Amino acid sequence: MFKKFVSMYGVFQAIRLAFHLVLTKVFFYRSRLIRLPYYIRGRSYIDFGKGLTTGVGLRVDAFKVDGKNDPKLKIGNDCEFNDYVHIGCIDSVSIGNEVLIASKVFITDHNHGDLQSISDFSLTPKSRKLASKPVVIEDRVWLGEGVMVLPGVKIGEGSVIGAASVVTKEVPSYSVAVGVPARVIKRLNKEKSTWEYT
Repeated sequence: MFKKFVSMYGVFQAIRLAFHLVLTKVFFYRSRLIRLPYYIRGRSYIDFGKGLTTGVGLRVDAFKVDGKNDPKLKIGNDCEFNDYVHIGCIDSVSIGNEVLIASKVFITDHNHGDLQSISDFSLTPKSRKLASKPVVIEDRVWLGEGVMVLPGVKIGEGSVIGAASVVTKEVPSYSVAVGVPARVIKRLNKEKSTWEYT
C-alpha cells in the first residue's frame, strides 16, 4: 500500500499522508482521512459521519451563543471536503451523505445582525447580535470551488452548485444553480430523463 502512495504522491507526501492516516484513526476514528492542519471549535456540538475525507485547512466553528440552544452540526457519511473548507454553526447545519465540497467553500447559518433590520446598521458589525437560520444540504450535493452557502438555505438532493456561486435561497433537488446570487439554470426531470432549462 505504501508503494501505491509513493507512486501517486512521492516519498515525502506518502510519509505525510501515512502520518495523517494514523492521527485520523486516533482522533477521528470514524473518518477516512482528516489532513493537517485543521481547526475545530466546539467538537461536542459536531457529529462527524463515517468515512469523512478532508483536504488541508479544514475549519469548523460550532459554538453556543448566549440565550440560544446548543448548536447542531451534522456531517453525513462518506463526505469529501477539499482544501480550506470553512463551516460556521451557532444554530443548525446539516450536511447529508456523499456530499462533495470543493476547495475554499464557506457554509454558515449566521450573520452579524439581522440584515433586514435598519437599526442594526447603526452598530458596528462586531457589536450586532448574531442572527441565525438553519442550513440543510441534502445527500449527494456537489458544491463547486469557492461556493458560499448562506443562512436559511436548503439545497436539495443531487444538486450541483457552480463555482464561485453564492447560495441565498432554496435550490430544489436535482438542479444546477450558478451565479451571485445563485439561480437555478436547469433541473433534471427524472420521469423523462431530460434536463429542463429555466
